[in-house]
Amino acid sequence: MGARFTHRLARDDDRPALAALMRLAIDRLQAGVLTPAQIAASHEIMGIDRQLIADRTYFCLFAGPQLVGCGGWSARRTLFGGDHSLAQRAPERLDPATEPARIRAMYTHPDHARRGVGSRILALSEAAARGAGFEAAELMATRAGEPFYAAAGYRVIERTAHRGANGALVPLVRMGKRLERAPA
Repeated sequence: MGARFTHRLARDDDRPALAALMRLAIDRLQAGVLTPAQIAASHEIMGIDRQLIADRTYFCLFAGPQLVGCGGWSARRTLFGGDHSLAQRAPERLDPATEPARIRAMYTHPDHARRGVGSRILALSEAAARGAGFEAAELMATRAGEPFYAAAGYRVIERTAHRGANGALVPLVRMGKRLERAPA
C-alpha cells in the first residue's frame, strides 16, 4: 500500500504546510482520546522543530502532490516538542554507541490515517537512524499514537504527562525499541 507514496527531506519552505498538517492532525486525530482542553494543551508541546529540518532528518510524505504525513528522527537529546516549547530543548548530540536515536514529530493527515503513512515515515526514520549507527530508538507517544508504536515493536519505558497552561493533563508515553539490522 505504501508504494504509492513519495518522500523527500523537509525544507524550510515546507514549514507553513507542515504547520497546517500538524494542527489538523493534533485537532482531529486526538479528538477520540483527549478532551478539548487536553487537545488545546497538546498544542503547547507539539509542532515544528526547525532543528530536525536543519539536521536533514525530517521527512515529508506525499500522495501525488498532497502532503499526507511528516516525521523523522534525531541524533540530539531532545525527545519531543516544537520550536515554541523551548523548555524541552536539549540540542546536545547523542552517542550512537550507547544512546538511542529519537523518533520525532510524526503526523499524519487525518484523511490519510490508517493507510500506511505513519508506517512508511517510521520505516524511513528507523532506517536512517540505523544508517547513522544507532542500535535503538526512543520516542514520546501520545495516547492516540501508543497503539501504533506498540504494534511497531516499541515498548513502554515510562508514563508521564504534560500539564497545560489551562490545567489539563496530556498523557504521554515514553517508548523504546532496539533497531534491528536490515538483512544483507
